[in-house]
Amino acid sequence: MPSSLLIVESPSKAKTLKKYLGPDFEVLASYGHVRDLVPKNGAVDPEKGFAMKYQLIPKNAKHVDAIAKAVDEAENIYLATDPDREGEAISWHLVQILEGKKLLKGKRAQRVVFHEITKNAVLDAIAHPRQIAQDMVDAQQARRALDYLVGFNLSPLLWKKIRRGLSAGRVQSPALRLICERENEIRAFTQQEYWSIHLDSHKGRTRFTARLTTLAGRKLEQFDLPTEAEQAAVLARLANAPAVVGTIEKKKKTRSPAAPFTTSTLQQEAVRKLGMTTDRTMRTAQQLYEGVDVGQGTVGLITYMRTDSVALANEAVGEIRDYIGQKFDADFLPKNPVAFKNKSKNAQEAHEAIRPTSILRTPESVKPFLTAEQFKLYDMIWKRTLACQMAPAKFDTTSVDITVGEGVFRATGQVLVFAGFLAVYEEDVDDAEDEDNAKLPALEEGESLPVDKLYGEQHFTQPPPRFSEASLVKALEEYGIGRPSTYASIISTLKDREYVTLDKKRFVPTDTGEIVNKFLTEHFAQYVDYNFTAKLENQLDEIASGERQWVPVMDTFWKGFKKQVTEKEGISRAEVTTESLDEACPKCGKPLSIKFGKRGRFIACTGYPDCDYTRNIGETAEQAAEEAEAPTVIEGRVCPDCGGELHIKKGRYGKFIGCANYPKCKHIEPLEKPKDTGVVCPECKTGHLIERKSRYGKLFYSCNTYPKCKYATWNPPIAESCPKCGWPILTLKTTKRRGTEKVCPQKECGYSEVIAPPGTELPATDA
Repeated sequence: MPSSLLIVESPSKAKTLKKYLGPDFEVLASYGHVRDLVPKNGAVDPEKGFAMKYQLIPKNAKHVDAIAKAVDEAENIYLATDPDREGEAISWHLVQILEGKKLLKGKRAQRVVFHEITKNAVLDAIAHPRQIAQDMVDAQQARRALDYLVGFNLSPLLWKKIRRGLSAGRVQSPALRLICERENEIRAFTQQEYWSIHLDSHKGRTRFTARLTTLAGRKLEQFDLPTEAEQAAVLARLANAPAVVGTIEKKKKTRSPAAPFTTSTLQQEAVRKLGMTTDRTMRTAQQLYEGVDVGQGTVGLITYMRTDSVALANEAVGEIRDYIGQKFDADFLPKNPVAFKNKSKNAQEAHEAIRPTSILRTPESVKPFLTAEQFKLYDMIWKRTLACQMAPAKFDTTSVDITVGEGVFRATGQVLVFAGFLAVYEEDVDDAEDEDNAKLPALEEGESLPVDKLYGEQHFTQPPPRFSEASLVKALEEYGIGRPSTYASIISTLKDREYVTLDKKRFVPTDTGEIVNKFLTEHFAQYVDYNFTAKLENQLDEIASGERQWVPVMDTFWKGFKKQVTEKEGISRAEVTTESLDEACPKCGKPLSIKFGKRGRFIACTGYPDCDYTRNIGETAEQAAEEAEAPTVIEGRVCPDCGGELHIKKGRYGKFIGCANYPKCKHIEPLEKPKDTGVVCPECKTGHLIERKSRYGKLFYSCNTYPKCKYATWNPPIAESCPKCGWPILTLKTTKRRGTEKVCPQKECGYSEVIAPPGTELPATDA
């Protein structure tokens, strides 16, 4: 029987560690957090020093029971949960549970920490255990209590003032504010025209272009040529003048490699280079960290992926430099190791940067054992880590001034003369302008050049771009909102709550998101203020490092916050959701206003219910009148609910069929008849499953008797019973990794059968 017990968070990590530790160790997983606050008001009691009431997470109860049984039989207990505040807190919760069960009498539960899952790192951690770091636990408890108090006090206020189901969060709300403020900037943006003037010339076979920078001795600014007429006048002044080479300036330029990945930069680069969401990036990185069977057993491929640090262990740097020395020419290896400094104020817990556990484990050598996403992410991490210890890239840059009459044109060129780290990896950036890498011919001062073409180009200023996932993560880090380990969950929450949507991979606030942000910024400005949020994060870091006590921090926050929540209880819903318009109702003459309903914002008469005039946002009164004047009647049919006429109407999501007696009768149906799969609904057994589209355009399949029957499934259904559980239908699921398979839609069943391997197209069917 094993004499020692090691407790980790993940079952896949447990398998890897068991191999390293041998028969004397039992390795069990907690499956993440084991306790959480009770989900009701009063779970955090500010009157009793912010005492917190916890309960066992039901789905993990069986894992806790298994751990308790193993603890009872073991002599040595090691807690090896993840090396961050959350992991420290999980270890603390486990000890609390075990002490409550009186299973630790005469035994000591010791904390072990490793940042990579390799044999040496694990054995070294076991040899140097420590006590649980209470300061880190206090910081996690403070964060959890803050988030709970904000959520349980602000969210109900949103329900009363806007609508049920909404939520506010300590870090999600400032993130939403960033997106909404950017949208307001875009709406307020006024496009401005300007022109530039260019010269096309050549020498020998090399063609190049120069831009007018100086006119009559004065440097041209962006808007000095605001119209076509003004640029035409300048072209006329320069016409027929010879082109002569003036000053030539040559410089050597170097470019250093980017630092190895932190959590934030990994998320940003995965979004830009790989098209992965932040959530998918972190889940894939977790898999690489916990371990993958690479043919010779399971091994952790990368170091811990939640870190702000850009430092690398000396052993890792030595191995990387040896690899560069063996695989590249001598010029690619710097004389001394390259060191990087943290840009972030508080590097989390002094972890290493994210790197491969061994640079010798090349991407190609492990590719056969990884999924497509695992390989792409590992390949990027491996290359970035290797490149960070390589020599800078070297460029020759040339700037040439060319005189044409009163004007001076500038041509620039850049030639890569030594690739350095660029031979392995180049960092992407958001919304970057193309760098001028044109190659210029050899020119001499005083030399005459042909004027192939002299012309103007029209430009318009552009509004600031909407945030992508990468640029939002960058902004969150710059403002100190949350911590890198929370960015993925912040973004997921904003999408799940439908506060934002993605348009061409850019965040656009929804009507709901804008109303929530308006309410919070007007009435809780301090708590969505970027500086306040960053200051609170810094205080949490100070709690973790032992510089502050958590209860005074909580007390200071709670006194001001609670007072403000109480004061705002008296605000009416109309104040929050209604916005006055300087426009009279075309029907009754009373003022119009923007209101907020179930389907978002719309324009309505303030004389409601006496006047029922409404129209969509962005629609003019004339367009609405034209639509209302001649309703299209559905011939040969009547409303199945009340017998009234059926009209073709227009709503927020396009045209639909609705009853003419609305709002007394609320019958609606889609304009286009949905495709019937012919599969009988497995739940009500009377309707058929039909193809529908969600509000974001994604196909799903639901019962045609809705709302009487609300059964729905995302995957196409087929009329075959599950051979495992007997459920009346199966669905077809297609993925890049497994191809097409028949899957039981009952999650607890888990039945699946591959019917076509990846890359194989199935014949089209009506279903």
